[in-house]
Amino acid sequence: MRLLSTPSRLYRVLAFAEVVTWTLLLLGMLLKYVLQVTEIGVRIGGGIHGFVFLSYVVVTVLVAIDQRWKVGDLIMGLGSAFIPYLTVPFERSAERRGMLGQSWRLREEDGRTLPEKVAGFALRHPLPSALVTIVVLAIVFTLLLQAGPPTEWFS
Repeated sequence: MRLLSTPSRLYRVLAFAEVVTWTLLLLGMLLKYVLQVTEIGVRIGGGIHGFVFLSYVVVTVLVAIDQRWKVGDLIMGLGSAFIPYLTVPFERSAERRGMLGQSWRLREEDGRTLPEKVAGFALRHPLPSALVTIVVLAIVFTLLLQAGPPTEWFS
């Protein structure tokens, strides 16, 4: 569970994973739409990116609740996932501004609000919480795959 040991470490890993998966997706799009070679890169890269994107969103919300981010910082953190390669600069900025702690506050303190209570429970029971989160993400991911690419949702 070293990955979960600090908000800073977990957030850094997910921010970097977002960059890597954006690269896979963009390469897949290059192969499909520009070079017109194959669409396998979009299928694989898009699938991996989608799952990492959802994971980044969950971790951003968890860290924001635990570290008591301002709503604007939470929106910026979530928004950084929508623009390729912005998650790492956001993570570095958050680290410099002291938004990413070296310990999980809600592992030690009782939460006052419902989101803090849920986050605190998740942080004190990481294995079952991670399993539930993975199952929920897999269900959401599957539903999104069935819905098709975002470019087809409104056409």
